[in-house]
Amino acid sequence: MELFFKLLFYISAFIIVWAMVGYPLSLNIIGKIYKSRKLLKDYTNQPTVTVMVVAHNEEKVILEKLHNIIELDYPKEKIEFLISSDNSTDRTNEIVKDFIAEHPDFNIRLYEVKARMGKTNAQNEAQKTVITEYLVMTDANSMMDKNAVKELMAAFTSEDIAYVSGRLSIINQEASDISNAETSYWDSDLAVREIEGKIQTITAGNGALYACRTKDYYDFNPIQCHDSAMPPLYALKGKRAIANHDAIAYEKAGEIIEDEFGRKVRMNRILLKYILPDIRILNIFKYTWFSYFYFGHRTCRYLLWISHLSLLITSALLIQESWFYLVVFIGQVLFYLLAFVRAITKIKNKYLTMIYYYTVTIIAQWVGVYNILTGKAKPFWEKAESTR
Repeated sequence: MELFFKLLFYISAFIIVWAMVGYPLSLNIIGKIYKSRKLLKDYTNQPTVTVMVVAHNEEKVILEKLHNIIELDYPKEKIEFLISSDNSTDRTNEIVKDFIAEHPDFNIRLYEVKARMGKTNAQNEAQKTVITEYLVMTDANSMMDKNAVKELMAAFTSEDIAYVSGRLSIINQEASDISNAETSYWDSDLAVREIEGKIQTITAGNGALYACRTKDYYDFNPIQCHDSAMPPLYALKGKRAIANHDAIAYEKAGEIIEDEFGRKVRMNRILLKYILPDIRILNIFKYTWFSYFYFGHRTCRYLLWISHLSLLITSALLIQESWFYLVVFIGQVLFYLLAFVRAITKIKNKYLTMIYYYTVTIIAQWVGVYNILTGKAKPFWEKAESTR
């Protein structure tokens, strides 16, 4: 039994350390080896594009979003705008209809989803009305840089590139220690994705801004989201999902922990499936770097919830075996205690906040797993008001 506990201890420790430290460091080394690889762009590539915005009860931001998208720098005759309203019950549809009437020179359409089934379903339904060559998808609260579409299209330089993710730039980093912590996490993740995309393919995108060929669009189950589902789908088809971080969308991060916690719970609504979504990913001889990327960037992160619990329990059971296990156990207890102190006192300290933020992230994974196992995971969610 002791051998089993030790094995579980070291596996759990490896997953945690590799996910948070080892994999990013390895990517930095690999990136230096492949430093000659650059993102190719062709700005003459300007195909027909539909910019799709999915909205549910977004009356607070939809007018700003509409003004934002019609100011995009792209040939007017080659761009269309499609608002897919996911059964909105506020003034969203009314605002969009009024805007369309006031701007007849722009090709803007409103698609009204009759039954609310979430963002992915709204995309699935609206996509069937699209006739342009490419789809650019963006959120209602994400304001696009005027060159965003031009940059996304410029990155489609070969047929094997099926998906291009833009960069989400958080504009309220200094609004609170929570938004600051989210910004720090997001910036480090973007650095990893940039290296992955240059070498072969990214393992996940972001919902704020991304593009794909209309012919390559896939109707995912509404419980899934394009962020985590599209890149692996294309990778397994022998295509590439890449990142062009010169295509930028601006958005607010959650400024209070309740909003960030809810967002992370929603992100984990299908966590168990994406630990290993397809057994073929293990075929490193065929998928090469993608197998390595997915294990380090996704599988290990999706196992943090169980790894932290396993490490805590096994280190406690092995205390009498060595001072090493005692130190690891005490270290964990102190870590969680500091997170608890930060939650109770709300002390504004950078390091305490990072510990607190990380602990909340792990708890959100546990809640996500609980929702999956109890059938409470839903394809839709209540938006974080502090991001509007």
